[in-house]
Amino acid sequence: MATTNATAPKGAPKAKKESEGFTGIKSGFAVIIACAVIAVCIYLFVFGMASNFKGDIGAPFAFLSEAEAFEPAGLIGTVYMGGFVVPIIWTLLFTVIAFAIERYFAIRNAYGRSSLTKFVADIKGALEKGDLVQAQKFCDAQRGSVANVVGATLKKYKEMEENTVLTKEQKILAIQKELEEATALEMPMMQENLPIIGTIVTLGTLMGLFGTVLGMIKSFSAMSAGDGGTDSSALAVGISEALVNTASGIATGALAVIAYNYYTNKIDRLTFSLDEVGFSIVQTFSATH
Repeated sequence: MATTNATAPKGAPKAKKESEGFTGIKSGFAVIIACAVIAVCIYLFVFGMASNFKGDIGAPFAFLSEAEAFEPAGLIGTVYMGGFVVPIIWTLLFTVIAFAIERYFAIRNAYGRSSLTKFVADIKGALEKGDLVQAQKFCDAQRGSVANVVGATLKKYKEMEENTVLTKEQKILAIQKELEEATALEMPMMQENLPIIGTIVTLGTLMGLFGTVLGMIKSFSAMSAGDGGTDSSALAVGISEALVNTASGIATGALAVIAYNYYTNKIDRLTFSLDEVGFSIVQTFSATH
């Protein structure tokens, strides 16, 4: 019976701690759909307004008429001429922004209320003094994923101190297992939606390239139109579409790279802190028992 209690995870308490605070958006697909709706609405009802084009279009919005027959009156009209690829790239861009904001609050909650470096130092200081009660108080005050993992490991530490059946090696293994299980419960929350941002790193650039190719096709078609003449209006439209999509794709990919690397680094720092504190707990038990 003693061995079972030493190795079994405490599901209920951990589930309660994991639910504290903001842990992130679970439905990434719903966020993408919402961003797509916003992107299409902005493209059609803001950038597609007739006032963004020269001449009398005869409709409130350019998409209701042959917008290609009119010259853009400014940058907004030029962006609209980028074609259907523009709202697709905007969907990816808005998705990156939404998940970047979501990850900021989720990982901030995972770090806890105060400086993670100070928390780790306080825990190590309490362990050096053998004051587990104070170490637990630090966890209760800090909260967050690191504090949850350390708190669960300290509880197992106390259980092993009271256990008179297991050997020292078995007790150390039980503490290490508790540390690994508690970490496994917290890590998925920190990495939620990061794979989507990582995918957009490549997808954003590819969509920009796709729009560029479509624009260049229009440009070359304009150059070959007629009897060796060049339709300057159609040529300008094609080049505009190519450049707008190129710029949008590059911006989306760049933002996705920055967000992905930034939050990956934050998670790595948090994981390192967990490993550091966990090692200190195991070494303290090994040295004092």
